[in-house]
Amino acid sequence: MAARHRTGTEAITHMIRVAFVIGDYPPAERKLREDTAKSFSSAEVEVGILSVAPSPYGGLGPAEIQLVAPYFHDAYIRAEQEGYDAVVPLGTLDLGVDGGRSLVDIPVIGPCEAMFHIAAQLGDRFGIVCYHESVIPRQITQTRYYGMENWIAGRRASGFKLKDISANKDEMKKNFIAAGRSLIEEDGADVIIVHGITQCPVHMKPDELTKTWGVPVVEGIGAPIRMAAMLAGLGLRHSRKRWPKSNARPKL
Repeated sequence: MAARHRTGTEAITHMIRVAFVIGDYPPAERKLREDTAKSFSSAEVEVGILSVAPSPYGGLGPAEIQLVAPYFHDAYIRAEQEGYDAVVPLGTLDLGVDGGRSLVDIPVIGPCEAMFHIAAQLGDRFGIVCYHESVIPRQITQTRYYGMENWIAGRRASGFKLKDISANKDEMKKNFIAAGRSLIEEDGADVIIVHGITQCPVHMKPDELTKTWGVPVVEGIGAPIRMAAMLAGLGLRHSRKRWPKSNARPKL
């Protein structure tokens, strides 16, 4: 998979570069996320890291989600200026994605949206596992925004807020596996979507969970990165009818 650009009659092929945008985390937590994102690099896809100042580590409410959008918009512009072929923000809140698509001419891929569309190729009854019960209302809002509520079999939570997961990793894993099993056996889910990347793929791997549950598991780092690379490799860009190009630039 390589990006193809044509100058005159000559096609130029190069490795696809996908920027992964990460906010502020404690150093050890940041490294876990960087290493996980880079693990989805391949011989044809290079994953690079861009930083933004906002930190989702303590949790983001509705006000914070809107307030941080300009920082992510700036990162998307930087990604394009630095020669990346596509860009993905960390986290399943799809921060700044909708506005960002009007600012740049490279694909801007929201992890939550990407997971839904990949899951739709693998099954038609989605079970969603979130971090903590308190974030489920926001997840429902996202699902409705993307028009995917009819695909949802059920939702569960592994029971810990983001900043508490590392200190309770074993208990989180136990709860997470039980939640997924409940969604499959009680609600009829045939695909599990992980709404919270710290659960998977940071602390658990999707292939291991698939073996445990017997259904596909779609997570929010590898899925959007590879979708971004696929769109770039196909030369596809966001519709300017849907996202008219804006000349606005965030002033931070």
